[in-house]
Amino acid sequence: MIDDSAVAGGSEPAVPANPRTPYSERPVARARRAKAQELIERLVAEGRVRITDPDDDEVAEWRRVVNYAKRHGLEPAGKRIEKVPYGGPGLELFLADGPHPNARSQRPKAGGDPVPAPSRLGNLHPIVTALKDDERRLVMPSALRRRSLLLLQGLAAEAVRRGYEVRKAGSSFYPREGGVDVAVDGFAYTVTVRQEFPESTDPERSVRLVVELAHGLTGRPGRWRDRKTRTLEEALGVILGEIEARAVEDARRRQEEQQAHVARELRWQAGMDVAKEQAVREQLAQALCEEAARWQEAAALSAYCNALERRIGELNGVADESALDSARLWLEWAREYVRSIDPLTPLPGLPHTHEPTREELKPFLRGWSPDGPERLGGR
Repeated sequence: MIDDSAVAGGSEPAVPANPRTPYSERPVARARRAKAQELIERLVAEGRVRITDPDDDEVAEWRRVVNYAKRHGLEPAGKRIEKVPYGGPGLELFLADGPHPNARSQRPKAGGDPVPAPSRLGNLHPIVTALKDDERRLVMPSALRRRSLLLLQGLAAEAVRRGYEVRKAGSSFYPREGGVDVAVDGFAYTVTVRQEFPESTDPERSVRLVVELAHGLTGRPGRWRDRKTRTLEEALGVILGEIEARAVEDARRRQEEQQAHVARELRWQAGMDVAKEQAVREQLAQALCEEAARWQEAAALSAYCNALERRIGELNGVADESALDSARLWLEWAREYVRSIDPLTPLPGLPHTHEPTREELKPFLRGWSPDGPERLGGR
């Protein structure tokens, strides 16, 4: 019998939908998570993990595993996974300190955060106090000198609040200048203040100040002046933001240099390993040639002994007996000598080798130095 209520109104009976499996519960995701966890455990225990001679698919899979670990917060606190080439197509994975310089958390905010400028010379940073007390620095009208010190104090106070170090500037200044070094992540940046037009008789121009950030090797902006739309006090956040941006660039450059150094050291070590194998092979080849030469000598002498024995037999009963006895004694000694020099008399084994010297390694290093990756071959 058909249940009319099931099709009442012409509708089909409802079929329960299968819930979609979350990505984290799918087989591929579970396998990748397990591999990522195993990788983290190995990195913590061993320091470095090397994948030698992988094919393209293996390299792609390892990159996915590393990205999975990063996206899902599997990296140890305060650490990040880094990848460098190893032995050509291979990879070496290791844990580096801190967040990646390109991480969003490390990027300075556009325009910089506002920095409050103090209105009085109180509770000064010790470096600013030293500048204030040094009459040989910031030689300018007292009002401009006071403003210069306030600018430097505002910058120093905010730098300290953000966890940076403020210290005595390492650069030398002209008497009209004064400044401080702001150190971020081990990089020091010198900020100076000076009167822009000290010789000007124009009252408006003579009171202008300029703040400069030493350029170093960068082409980034490094000079700020009072403008109609923004005073130097309002630019302190931009100046400190520029210091942070340079620190990010320098940290990235330092990381690239470290990675290049690691990669170069790995290539050097791979070259040294190959050179040692080839140098040891050369030792064995030389031993083989010497052994083969002794064997050829022994074979020639053995053939002579056989010929001498045949000749003694031919002359037996014909030649003088004393001459035959002397020949037999000579043959006996000769055969004993042949046995003593024949390398096959005792069964030969693998010859002993020594650790190759730097001179023995040089022919096989292809331009590398045996003394280290930073040295040129032959030096």
